[in-house]
Amino acid sequence: MMANRGQSPHTAAAQDAEFNSVFNQAMAADSRYLADLVVRECGDVFKGIGALVDVAGGTGTMARAIAKAFPHVKCAVLDLPHVVQGITCDNVEFIAGDMMEFIPPADCILLKYVLHNWTDEDCVKILTRCREAISHHKNGKIIIIDAVVGSPSQDLDLLQTQLLMDMEMMSLFMAKERYEHEWNKIFAEAGFINYKIQHTLGLRSVIELYI
Repeated sequence: MMANRGQSPHTAAAQDAEFNSVFNQAMAADSRYLADLVVRECGDVFKGIGALVDVAGGTGTMARAIAKAFPHVKCAVLDLPHVVQGITCDNVEFIAGDMMEFIPPADCILLKYVLHNWTDEDCVKILTRCREAISHHKNGKIIIIDAVVGSPSQDLDLLQTQLLMDMEMMSLFMAKERYEHEWNKIFAEAGFINYKIQHTLGLRSVIELYI
């Protein structure tokens, strides 16, 4: 059970059921910790939302936490067929699909630890699909949970950890962690002009992105 040399973890997971199970469990473990933190520290970002799609949301750990904390929000998870196959939940819908091709319509799209796995070009494509998904909602937005390197409130230890994560993303996915000016660039290329950042999650931040 090991990814072949040169394969990304996502590619290996699609080809190896055992690796897929272990990989999804690891992602879920990280999400369990983060879900409690997001709900407690950043719950205001979910106010006024009626329907949320957690894009590349894995086995639904974050979506389940949001649905439990905010019962008024109709939550769904979009991920590849081999990830969501056989998963059921009373208050979360699981949808098999490719975010590069289509994202179901909603008034809020969640991207948790997604964009740092992709190149700038791919991020623009993903965000364009997200913009299409919220385009019919007057107050539609995207919530991004990811690192913003060098945020004003962070200390040297956090910065060094983010730079270490940057090297990891580069080696695994040919991707990267991003400074705010780099985020701003891909937002603009995807057609977004307004965003707000909360630096409240240590290594990661919460970015609200509006058309």
